[in-house]
Amino acid sequence: DGYDVISTIDVNIQDVAHHALLEQLEHFEADHGSVVVMETKTGEIKAISNLGRIKNSDKYYEKLNYAVYEPHEPGSTFKLMSMAAALEDKVIDTSSVFDTEKGMVQFYDRRVYDSKRGGYGKISAAEAFEVSSNTAFAKMIYENYKDQPERFVNRLYNMGLNEKLGLRIKGEGQPQIPHPEDSNWYGTTLPWMSFGYGVSLTSLQTLTFYNAIANDGLKIKPRFIKQVRDKHSLIESHEEPIVEGSVCSKETAFKLRSMMEGVVQKGTGTNIKHSNFSMAGKTGTCQTEYWIESGRYISSFVGYFPAEEPKYSCIVVIHKPNPKIGYYGSTVAAPVFAKIAQKIYIDTPLKDELSTEAMQENIAETSYENYFEVSQKYKTVMPDLTGYPAMDAVSILENMGLKVNLIGSGKVIRQSIKKGEKISKHQSINLILS
Repeated sequence: DGYDVISTIDVNIQDVAHHALLEQLEHFEADHGSVVVMETKTGEIKAISNLGRIKNSDKYYEKLNYAVYEPHEPGSTFKLMSMAAALEDKVIDTSSVFDTEKGMVQFYDRRVYDSKRGGYGKISAAEAFEVSSNTAFAKMIYENYKDQPERFVNRLYNMGLNEKLGLRIKGEGQPQIPHPEDSNWYGTTLPWMSFGYGVSLTSLQTLTFYNAIANDGLKIKPRFIKQVRDKHSLIESHEEPIVEGSVCSKETAFKLRSMMEGVVQKGTGTNIKHSNFSMAGKTGTCQTEYWIESGRYISSFVGYFPAEEPKYSCIVVIHKPNPKIGYYGSTVAAPVFAKIAQKIYIDTPLKDELSTEAMQENIAETSYENYFEVSQKYKTVMPDLTGYPAMDAVSILENMGLKVNLIGSGKVIRQSIKKGEKISKHQSINLILS
C-alpha cells in the first residue's frame, strides 16, 4: 500500500493488442475474449487485454480477467501437449503414419470427425498436427495408451499441466486434467483428451506451455511486476526470469517447433503467412456448451514470433463468435495474433526503437515523470496530451472524470478539446492516434 508498482507491460504493445482484439470481437459479434503477449526468455507479460460484451449491446469493456481466471476446453491447441507426451514417451515419431479413415473414427458409441469432409487419408503425425486432424490424434493417443491410460496422464502431470502457475494476481483458475482413477473417466475420455476435449486450462496456462516449447522446453513463470518502489527507493526487484524446469527434452521441443512452423507455412494457419516475417503456432476450434445450445465455439490461436529466434509468445482466445460470420480459430483468432506480430516487428522495428538499456531506463523515467506531473497538475483545465501513449492519456483523462473516445491506435496526435480549456466532469473528448 502506497508504493509504486513498475509493471512489465509495454504500453505500445498493450495498445496494439487491445485494439486488435476489440476489432475482431466486434466483427464476429463474440461474447468475450482475451489476448496475452509474453516475452519468451523472461516471462514478462508485455500486454494483456480482456474484453467482455455489455449485455444487449455491441460495446465491450474490461469486464473480467478472463486470461488469468477462466479455465476452458482448449480444443486443438491441446494437440501440442498430446504430441509432446507421445514424443517424450517415444510411442511415435513425427513420421509415424495414421489412417484418418475418410474423416470419421468411432470409439465405443461415439464418433470423432475431422473438419475436412472425407478426411486426409493416410498422413504422418507431423502432417496430422499441421492440418489439425482429430481422427489421427485420437488414434495416436488411444492406440498407444489404451492399455495404460495413466501413463499418458502422468506424462501431462509431469509437464505441470495440472498445476496452477502460482501468479501474484488473485483468482487464477484451476486446470483440470482427468485421471483414470476419477469416477468420471470413460472409455472415450482418452481419445477425446487427445484433441483438447474433457480438459481445461486458462489462456495464460496454455501460453506458458507454448512459451516453454519456444524456449527449447524450458518453462518460465509469467511475471507482471518488474519493481516495487517507494519514491526513489527500491523495495523489490524482479529482473531475473523464474525458471521452473523443463516440460520436455530439447529434441522434442525442436520437433514441435518445426511442426508449429508447418501450421503457418502449409497447415491450418496459412491465412496469416507473411512473406517477410515468420510465425509459428497452432489453431484451435472447440465446440462448447453443446448440451445447452449448438453453435457455440471457442476460437483460439497460440504461438510465437519470429519462428527462428522467438522473441514473443502470444495467445488469442475468442469465446462464442457468431457462427454465421465465422468460428474457426484460423479465421477468428489467428488474424489478431498476426496483426500484433506485424505491428511489433514490421511497422515498428525494435532495432530502430532503442539502442541501449540506459536509454530505455532514461526514456521510461522521463515518461513516468511527465505522466505523474500532468496527472497531478491538471484537474479542471485540459492538458496537452500530444505524443502520449493512448493508455497513459486515457488514464489521465478518466481520472479527471472525462469520457474518452479513441480513434486509431498508437500515440496522441490531436485532441478535440484544446490545451488550457476548462473542462467539466463527464464531458466527452476525442483523441486522434497515430
